Amino acid sequence: METRYISGIVNPVMSDVDAGTVIAIGDLVILDTDDAKPAASVTWDTNIATTQEAMHDKFLGIADSRSRTGDTEQVRVNTSGIFEFDCASAAFELGALVGVAKTSGDGVESQKVVAVATPNLAIGRVAQRYETATTRVRVAIDSVVMTGGPQAMA
Repeated sequence: METRYISGIVNPVMSDVDAGTVIAIGDLVILDTDDAKPAASVTWDTNIATTQEAMHDKFLGIADSRSRTGDTEQVRVNTSGIFEFDCASAAFELGALVGVAKTSGDGVESQKVVAVATPNLAIGRVAQRYETATTRVRVAIDSVVMTGGPQAMA
Protein backbone atom coordinates (compact mmCIF):
# COMPACT_ATOMS: atom_id res chain seq x y z
CA MET A 1 0.00 0.00 0.00
CA GLU A 2 1.14 3.57 -0.55
CA THR A 3 2.04 6.21 1.98
CA ARG A 4 -1.07 8.31 2.54
CA TYR A 5 -1.48 11.91 3.77
CA ILE A 6 -3.78 12.09 6.81
CA SER A 7 -3.76 15.65 8.18
CA GLY A 8 -1.79 18.68 9.31
CA ILE A 9 0.16 21.52 7.79
CA VAL A 10 2.58 20.05 5.25
CA ASN A 11 4.99 23.00 4.75
CA PRO A 12 5.96 22.04 1.18
CA VAL A 13 9.27 22.86 -0.47
CA MET A 14 10.40 22.43 -4.06
CA SER A 15 13.59 20.48 -4.77
CA ASP A 16 15.67 19.76 -7.84
CA VAL A 17 15.93 16.17 -9.09
CA ASP A 18 18.59 14.56 -11.29
CA ALA A 19 17.23 13.32 -14.64
CA GLY A 20 17.98 9.70 -13.72
CA THR A 21 16.20 9.77 -10.35
CA VAL A 22 12.79 8.13 -9.94
CA ILE A 23 10.62 9.38 -7.07
CA ALA A 24 7.08 8.18 -6.38
CA ILE A 25 4.41 10.15 -4.55
CA GLY A 26 4.63 9.10 -0.90
CA ASP A 27 8.34 8.27 -0.93
CA LEU A 28 10.48 9.27 2.03
CA VAL A 29 12.88 11.77 0.43
CA ILE A 30 16.41 12.86 1.28
CA LEU A 31 18.31 15.93 0.10
CA ASP A 32 21.56 14.62 -1.36
CA THR A 33 23.83 17.65 -1.81
CA ASP A 34 21.35 19.70 -3.87
CA ASP A 35 18.92 17.11 -5.28
CA ALA A 36 15.97 15.13 -3.91
CA LYS A 37 16.31 11.34 -3.91
CA PRO A 38 14.13 8.53 -2.52
CA ALA A 39 15.17 6.86 0.73
CA ALA A 40 16.06 3.68 -1.18
CA SER A 41 19.00 5.58 -2.71
CA VAL A 42 20.73 5.84 0.69
CA THR A 43 23.88 3.70 0.58
CA TRP A 44 23.93 0.79 3.04
CA ASP A 45 26.57 1.35 5.72
CA THR A 46 27.53 -1.52 8.07
CA ASN A 47 24.11 -2.08 9.71
CA ILE A 48 20.55 -0.74 9.82
CA ALA A 49 21.18 1.77 12.63
CA THR A 50 24.15 3.36 10.82
CA THR A 51 22.14 3.50 7.59
CA GLN A 52 19.07 4.94 9.38
CA GLU A 53 21.28 7.66 10.85
CA ALA A 54 22.60 8.54 7.39
CA MET A 55 18.99 8.70 6.14
CA HIS A 56 17.95 10.82 9.15
CA ASP A 57 20.75 13.33 8.57
CA LYS A 58 19.48 14.08 5.03
CA PHE A 59 15.72 13.61 5.59
CA LEU A 60 13.76 16.25 3.66
CA GLY A 61 10.19 14.91 3.81
CA ILE A 62 7.52 13.04 1.84
CA ALA A 63 7.24 13.37 -1.95
CA ASP A 64 4.00 15.07 -3.02
CA SER A 65 4.84 14.89 -6.72
CA ARG A 66 6.70 12.31 -8.75
CA SER A 67 9.74 12.27 -10.96
CA ARG A 68 10.16 9.72 -13.74
CA THR A 69 13.41 8.78 -15.45
CA GLY A 70 14.38 11.71 -17.64
CA ASP A 71 12.29 14.29 -15.74
CA THR A 72 14.21 17.40 -14.71
CA GLU A 73 11.39 19.42 -13.15
CA GLN A 74 11.45 20.07 -9.42
CA VAL A 75 9.43 17.85 -7.08
CA ARG A 76 7.21 19.07 -4.26
CA VAL A 77 8.16 17.63 -0.87
CA ASN A 78 6.04 17.93 2.28
CA THR A 79 8.28 18.63 5.29
CA SER A 80 5.65 18.09 8.00
CA GLY A 81 2.17 16.63 8.50
CA ILE A 82 0.72 13.29 9.50
CA PHE A 83 1.13 10.42 7.04
CA GLU A 84 0.20 6.75 7.17
CA PHE A 85 2.97 4.27 6.34
CA ASP A 86 3.35 0.52 6.01
CA CYS A 87 5.32 -1.03 8.87
CA ALA A 88 6.30 -4.44 10.18
CA SER A 89 3.58 -5.81 12.47
CA ALA A 90 4.01 -4.05 15.83
CA ALA A 91 2.19 -2.14 18.57
CA PHE A 92 3.12 1.55 18.98
CA GLU A 93 2.74 4.08 21.76
CA LEU A 94 1.79 7.67 20.96
CA GLY A 95 4.99 9.66 20.38
CA ALA A 96 7.18 6.62 19.68
CA LEU A 97 10.04 7.34 17.28
CA VAL A 98 10.09 5.77 13.81
CA GLY A 99 12.74 5.59 11.11
CA VAL A 100 13.13 4.09 7.68
CA ALA A 101 12.68 0.29 7.46
CA LYS A 102 15.24 -2.19 6.13
CA THR A 103 14.62 -4.10 2.90
CA SER A 104 15.00 -7.89 2.82
CA GLY A 105 18.57 -7.25 1.64
CA ASP A 106 21.02 -4.52 2.56
CA GLY A 107 19.00 -1.41 1.80
CA VAL A 108 16.13 0.74 3.03
CA GLU A 109 12.51 1.10 1.97
CA SER A 110 11.19 4.33 0.46
CA GLN A 111 7.66 3.96 1.89
CA LYS A 112 7.97 1.81 5.02
CA VAL A 113 8.91 2.67 8.61
CA VAL A 114 9.97 0.85 11.78
CA ALA A 115 10.28 1.77 15.47
CA VAL A 116 13.68 3.21 16.42
CA ALA A 117 15.19 3.90 19.83
CA THR A 118 16.71 7.37 19.44
CA PRO A 119 15.98 10.68 17.65
CA ASN A 120 19.17 10.49 15.56
CA LEU A 121 17.62 7.52 13.70
CA ALA A 122 14.08 8.94 13.38
CA ILE A 123 12.08 10.73 10.70
CA GLY A 124 9.05 11.31 12.93
CA ARG A 125 6.86 10.22 15.83
CA VAL A 126 3.81 7.95 15.97
CA ALA A 127 0.66 10.09 15.90
CA GLN A 128 -1.84 7.50 17.18
CA ARG A 129 -1.55 4.77 19.81
CA TYR A 130 -1.76 1.20 18.52
CA GLU A 131 -2.40 -1.05 21.51
CA THR A 132 -2.37 -4.17 19.34
CA ALA A 133 -0.07 -4.97 16.44
CA THR A 134 -0.69 -3.08 13.20
CA THR A 135 0.89 -3.06 9.74
CA ARG A 136 -0.04 0.60 9.04
CA VAL A 137 1.04 3.44 11.34
CA ARG A 138 0.29 7.17 11.40
CA VAL A 139 3.42 9.28 11.76
CA ALA A 140 3.96 13.00 12.29
CA ILE A 141 7.00 13.53 10.08
CA ASP A 142 9.65 16.11 10.91
CA SER A 143 12.13 17.21 8.23
CA VAL A 144 15.71 17.23 9.51
CA VAL A 145 16.81 19.46 6.62
CA MET A 146 14.14 22.10 7.24
CA THR A 147 13.47 22.00 11.00
CA GLY A 148 16.13 19.85 12.65
CA GLY A 149 14.01 16.68 12.86
CA PRO A 150 12.64 14.81 15.87
CA GLN A 151 14.19 15.95 19.13
CA ALA A 152 14.75 14.15 22.44
CA MET A 153 11.89 14.63 24.87
CA ALA A 154 12.64 16.46 28.12
